Amino acid sequence: MPDTPRELDIILYGATGFAGKLTAQYLARAGGDARIGLAGRSEERLRRVRAELGSVAHDWPLVVADADQPETLAAMAQRTRVVITTVGPYTRYGLPMVAACAEAGTDYVDLTGEAMFMRQSIDLYHKQAADNGARIVHACGFDSIPSDISVYALYRAARDDGTGELLDTHLVVRGFSGGASGGTLASMIEVLQTAADDPEARRQLLDPHTLSSDRAAEPQLGPEPDLSWHRGRDIAPELNGIWTAGFAMAPVNTRVVRRSNGLQDWAYGRRFRYAEHMSVGSSAAAPVLSGLATGMGKMTVGFGGQLLKLVPAGILESVLPKPGTGPSRSRRENGYYRLETYTTTSTGARYRADMAQQGDPGYQATSVLLGESALGLALDRDKLSDHYGVLTPAAAMGDVLLSRLPAAGVTLEVSRLR
Repeated sequence: MPDTPRELDIILYGATGFAGKLTAQYLARAGGDARIGLAGRSEERLRRVRAELGSVAHDWPLVVADADQPETLAAMAQRTRVVITTVGPYTRYGLPMVAACAEAGTDYVDLTGEAMFMRQSIDLYHKQAADNGARIVHACGFDSIPSDISVYALYRAARDDGTGELLDTHLVVRGFSGGASGGTLASMIEVLQTAADDPEARRQLLDPHTLSSDRAAEPQLGPEPDLSWHRGRDIAPELNGIWTAGFAMAPVNTRVVRRSNGLQDWAYGRRFRYAEHMSVGSSAAAPVLSGLATGMGKMTVGFGGQLLKLVPAGILESVLPKPGTGPSRSRRENGYYRLETYTTTSTGARYRADMAQQGDPGYQATSVLLGESALGLALDRDKLSDHYGVLTPAAAMGDVLLSRLPAAGVTLEVSRLR
């Protein structure tokens, strides 16, 4: 589709929040000649954020916009090629921004991990966005770029080698260190409470194919549990000696990866199965820890909303971090993640993708992933896929991210094991 000229390349909406400030700082370092604007509800606070970014941002436009005033979002979307939004919880505040971008034919990225919000976005705006040439790309932070792009890299390697389609594919978190912000916890609570009050939302939360591009066409491959525990050797021989538990973000990441497969006409394969795990080590206590961690995760997903109802009003607000807060600078800089993703192809070939990044996964690392996603959509438009609508990172810009992320300090290497 033709690229409509716009005044700006990127507008960052939510620039005065915790994640927004980190993303603004990254864009100031890595944005180069990109034309960038900062948006939020308060011009005074935006001005302070811009001043903290130094001379590179001194002429970045400030845009006053509010989710409660859709006309301000529409005006903002019409000015730029890409909108980044860090304004959550997305279930509560996200759809008006999606609507504005779908209408204006403007690309969009966010850092949501809220599967029910993504489903609403698909149902309401996928067709309109596709018709207007917009790419609405959810989950462009630690949820779910490492998962989505690791699998895409495996697919590219198998395709280039001519070794067939992907079959059983497992991501294993081998190392992780980071904190949680008030915004993330608020989003988690919002999802659990919504699922507790709404049977349809609960069904969506538990459906492994809730983000499917074509639910009826999904291959019937038997049980696909989000959270399960295993001996490492049952996943891959290279993991002999360790135990794994279900990874906490699997209920979101797995659905994004499965949607990527469907959006790309089942390019990964019609027998592609995907699961996520985290290593709990090899000590004598590892099997117990594996079972306990997985059980607690299942209980949180299944009954977390009901349990929250038992908490007296005001207690959560008094003990949880406030939205707009997050880990200290030291903790952000010293955080990291390290992932290994294993796959076997239909011809028996085996591959592993190793992905790692320095920085607190949910914040420092996410600001890089989110910023590079926006820069890729804005500046590498001739290299993007020809998919439009409500997309995933891999379906929208898989090749672009494979190129951009290593240059941004993200390690991603694929090895053939057999």
